[in-house]
Formats: sequence, structure tokens, C-alpha cells
Amino acid sequence: MTKIESFMQVKAFARQDGMLMALLWTASFACYTLLKAGAIADLLTISTPIFLAWRMSKFRDYALGGIISFRRGLLHGIYTFFYASLAFALVQFAYFQFLDNGVFAQTICKALTEVTPLYEQSGIDKAQIDDAIKTINMLTPIQWAFMFMMQNFVVGVFISLPIALVCRRKGNTQNAGKINA
Repeated sequence: MTKIESFMQVKAFARQDGMLMALLWTASFACYTLLKAGAIADLLTISTPIFLAWRMSKFRDYALGGIISFRRGLLHGIYTFFYASLAFALVQFAYFQFLDNGVFAQTICKALTEVTPLYEQSGIDKAQIDDAIKTINMLTPIQWAFMFMMQNFVVGVFISLPIALVCRRKGNTQNAGKINA
């Protein structure tokens, strides 16, 4: 298999796994925002690294005959998070645009207002806190979605490192090109 074919194969599996991960995140987001089931939402969110490790091992075993390098695993993880972040950003944009009506920003601002005395004790000026609240209230749905998309992707890059390390498997040099039937 050439490097280009190998790269295309990693991207193809990462697209599928990214869509599945976006569904996992959508379920978590729905539990948090619509159902107010924070514990379930947290559990689904925390399961993301386990989900990626499971999907990466499936990719390794199904498509690569049980052999995957750290680099290919890392590439798979990064692309999976990229596609998941992109798809989930579309879901979040739709939510913020059509369903939220500013409730999410109000919740954050309320929490920030409640902890203002703690920030003031730490030496943060109240004017800075008020500016932050004003900025949060001014964010548009596309800005919220983009902010979360970038956060998900950056965190995903860091999560992909140890998962690629754990999921890597070296093969027998005599059977490196053969897939076990």
C-alpha cells in the first residue's frame, strides 16, 4: 500500500469514527442542555477517550491486520477528533441558533456572577468580570459553535497522544505485509 493510499485509508476510517464520536457528543450535549441530566452528560463526555481507543483498535484489527504504528494511530486520532469537532459544531450551531434563545449564555453569566466575590478576593477587578459577562452575552451562535469546535479539536490532539501510544502494535517483520485471515 502506498503512502497516499494509507493516508486515504486512515482518513476514511477517521471520518466514520468522527461521525460516531459526534453522535456521542451530541447525546452528551442533549443530556446537559435539554434533559438537565448532568451526571449522564459527564459520563458520556468522559467516555470519549475510551471510545476513541475502542475505535482505533477496531481500525487496527479490521483494516491493518492487527498492526498499527504510533504515527498512524496518532493521525487516526487527530483526524477523528477533527471530523467529530466539525460535525458537532454544526449540531451546536443549530442548537444555539434555533433552540437556545440565550439560555446557555445566561447560565454561564449567572454562575460567573455567583463566584464574583471569590474572584474579587483573588484580586480580579469587578470591571473585568463585568466585561467578561458582557462579552459572553454578545457571542453569536456561530461564535459559540466555533469556540467549542476549536476547544474539542485541541483537547482531542492531546488525548490522541496517549491513546495512539497504548493502541500501537508492532508486527512480526516476516509477516508485516500480510493480513491474517
